[in-house]
Amino acid sequence: MKPCVPGRAIELAATCFAALITLLLPSLSLAAPVELKLAFFTSEQSDTFRFGVKPFVDAVNAEGQGLVSIKVYSDGKLGKNVAEQAQMVLTGVADIAWGVPGQTPYRFPDNEVLEIPGLFRDVREGSLVYTRLVASGALRGYDSFFVIGAFASAPSIIHSRKPIRSIADFRGLKIRTNNTMEAETLGRFGAIPTVMPASMLADALAKGTVDAAVVSPTGLFQFGAAGSAKNHFLLAIGTAPLLVVMNRQRFEQLPDSVKALIRKYSGDQAATTWNKFFGASERASLDKIRSDPTRTAVEPSPADRKTAQDIYAALLQGWAAKAPRNARTLAAIEAQLA
Repeated sequence: MKPCVPGRAIELAATCFAALITLLLPSLSLAAPVELKLAFFTSEQSDTFRFGVKPFVDAVNAEGQGLVSIKVYSDGKLGKNVAEQAQMVLTGVADIAWGVPGQTPYRFPDNEVLEIPGLFRDVREGSLVYTRLVASGALRGYDSFFVIGAFASAPSIIHSRKPIRSIADFRGLKIRTNNTMEAETLGRFGAIPTVMPASMLADALAKGTVDAAVVSPTGLFQFGAAGSAKNHFLLAIGTAPLLVVMNRQRFEQLPDSVKALIRKYSGDQAATTWNKFFGASERASLDKIRSDPTRTAVEPSPADRKTAQDIYAALLQGWAAKAPRNARTLAAIEAQLA
């Protein structure tokens, strides 16, 4: 019987251990958490992030620990252009991104109807209808995306450098708008509208590039325009649809457990959180505008409200008459509102 040689035993053990690691590597690789990049074009301190993105990220990361990790790239680290956020998701620059569909009407053509003033009274109505239209496949442009959140702002109002007492004062004013439907509305009021990302709003007002802006109450403070715009005409112009989207192909490639987790905190769940907290933010911001003695807040007269409602109704009817699909979409919206 040969004596045991310690060096030989160690060598054999090392060889066996190396072989074991080689066999386990595929399993270890599969067990690593899935990493997803989320792009956000502005600060994490904004209410849109705090109530539209953070609850989803926190919930998925907490419950999916060891399965999935969402990393946020805020302040435009992956791209500052608001209009390019959805494209960044499609090209793989980001897996998930916050977007403003009104900045890319060619990509989401049916969103026009959601932007027509007078359709929704508040955040809750706009967000729930939008969420359900997306879920039912009623809107074009969404096939390449998995929609995590479909939200709406409160109806926007007019914030101006100059006093506005009535709709007649709109004539000739250069006014920033969220989207093309708001621009068409303001054009019918006699204003000179321009569609502009909210991120450019403060600079445009401060420099006098625009005289006024259409934005929700929260947006006035969130995007730094409150210092330049001290006059407020409280006519509801329209809600701004907002999105959190993921590349659908990337979503379908995820493990079933991760897909289930993302679905759990998307759709109605995301809308419920948004409605509760962002809705409260919009109401508080409007109260702040009304109560601030350094600001002038003007309620439209009954005659101005009637003029506005007639224009809104004409826009809605005109949009529905353009195509049978439009009429069906409007009927779906009216059914949801009912």
